[in-house]
Parts: sequence; C-alpha cells; structure tokens
Amino acid sequence: MVPKLTASLEFHGQALMLRAERQRLIAGNIANADTPGFKARDFDFASALRAATVAAGGATAPGEGVAQGVLQPGGRPAPLLRYAQPAQTHLDSNTVDMDRERAAFAQNATQYEATLRFINGNVRTMLDAMKSHHQ
Repeated sequence: MVPKLTASLEFHGQALMLRAERQRLIAGNIANADTPGFKARDFDFASALRAATVAAGGATAPGEGVAQGVLQPGGRPAPLLRYAQPAQTHLDSNTVDMDRERAAFAQNATQYEATLRFINGNVRTMLDAMKSHHQ
C-alpha cells in the first residue's frame, strides 16, 4: 500500500531534482556567454527522467539519458550531458546562444514550478484521504 502512495511522489521528486540540475546547467551556460572557447552543455530531460525512474525501480537503463557509472549526491544517476549545437559560429569558439539559453531557462523554471504544484497537490490529496470524514 505504501509503495503505491509514494510512487507518484518519487516520480515528481526525480523530476524536480532533474529540473534543478538543468536550471543550474543553463545558468552556467549563461554565466559563461562571454568566455572564449566555452562549450554550452545541456541534457535531454525526458530521457534523463526515464532513465532515473528506471534506475530507481531497480532495473538498469542501457545508456539513454544517464551517464554510465556517474552518480550524483544521494546515489542517483547523473544525466548524460551533451554539447549544444551552435546556431551560428563565433570567432571565439563559444557555443552559447543567449536567445536559446534564455528561452530554455524560462521554460525550465515554469516546468519546475509546475512540478512543485503537482507535488503539493499529491500531498494535499493524501492528507485529505487520511482525514476523518467527521472533521
């Protein structure tokens, strides 16, 4: 019974951790927009979430979305980082596209907040289910 109650929270918790990691990565790209030779990095959120949920279930994910053998704090697999493809070349070999990074930052922030709202809704639903009907 308890695993059924916590499965949704575990999924959203994984999503929240990956959203936070992606936000940190995008912020790093933006901070290094003027650094010569800096290569922008990102990861595919859907693949990383799929791999993280498979790994949390005890199975192994064969390479898609997870860096093999690399663990984050807490024992979670780290997302597989990829280099961003530049839309146009820069003389200093920097691949940060500020328009793309700003859009990705705003979208990820919105999705982070939505994930928090899903978690909040799940907790409220569980609390309401545990209340006595006489209250």
